[in-house]
Amino acid sequence: MMPALPSAPPQLVLRDIHMPPSPSWWPPAPGWWLLAALLLVLLGLGVFLGLRRRRRRRACQRVLAEVSALDACHADDEALARGLHQLLRRSARRYDATAVQKRGDAWRQTLARVKVKASTVDVLMLLEQRMYQPMGTFDRATALAATREWLSAAWRRQPRKQEAPEHA
Repeated sequence: MMPALPSAPPQLVLRDIHMPPSPSWWPPAPGWWLLAALLLVLLGLGVFLGLRRRRRRRACQRVLAEVSALDACHADDEALARGLHQLLRRSARRYDATAVQKRGDAWRQTLARVKVKASTVDVLMLLEQRMYQPMGTFDRATALAATREWLSAAWRRQPRKQEAPEHA
């Protein structure tokens, strides 16, 4: 037989263990705040880039629609060449502020700043000659295709604009 355990004095009797309450879900830990801030920044950046891309795509579509409108309204090759040339010069101002004043080799260099084939630039250079030589040969389809190709490439991304030289 086992001896009986001595009874403990009343002040030494242990009570049941009470666990602390579970942590509240609010406010979240600092790591969650950082993650939320990062997600908000990424969301804002995505919206900004998406809107910028959309605006650029719409501008490109408007310019290409203008090429189609020029083709539709000008039956005369000389008038079409003049309209396409003016549209190219207006669009080239995105790359060079003095593009509207350039002629010859300087104009070719401005056109060449856009990444297109050399044959496209050659066709675009013929537009200027066609405006002043009404009896020359002119292939409308080739000129329209070259203009569309150059404008699409030019409006695809925002260029760094070349500053106009200061006059003394």
